[in-house]
Amino acid sequence: MLGACIGDIIGSVYEFNAWKSREFPLFSEKSEYTDDTVCTIAVAECLLDCGDPAAALRKWGYRFPGRGYGGSFAVWLRDARMGPYNSYGNGAAMRVSPAAWLARSLDEALALARHVTAVSHNHPEGIKGAEATVTAIWLARQGEAPEAIHGRIQEAFGYDLSRSVDEIWPGYRF
Repeated sequence: MLGACIGDIIGSVYEFNAWKSREFPLFSEKSEYTDDTVCTIAVAECLLDCGDPAAALRKWGYRFPGRGYGGSFAVWLRDARMGPYNSYGNGAAMRVSPAAWLARSLDEALALARHVTAVSHNHPEGIKGAEATVTAIWLARQGEAPEAIHGRIQEAFGYDLSRSVDEIWPGYRF
């Protein structure tokens, strides 16, 4: 989880700036935590306390407003009556790492990922992204080699992971 939060802070200055270089400072005076750190902490609290993921996300989102929440998620945070909104964005994958750290098996990690994801990102692609993230983390924690994790993610979730970063960069805009 610390890695997820540190990565969020490092990447915060590049999130809406299509940086296409391997050379960059890890931290700058503009580095700050974003919605991804806030939501990761909310998910951890929810899972540790056996709580309601929607309530935990809303509580933490309310405590830390304006951290870069996506438009629909920001509306969802403010409306306790609003259920899942069929999101297939990557927000659920960005916050789900606690499920991989707290579960005792991969099956349990996947169930926890679905539990904390479906409250907002209930589109099959949103759930799949969270499950793939949890699978990668779980397998890494078990000592699996990167190549094995790569193959497992491609096989289990159908993602094409064959392109290198250098191949992705020319058309990448985010």
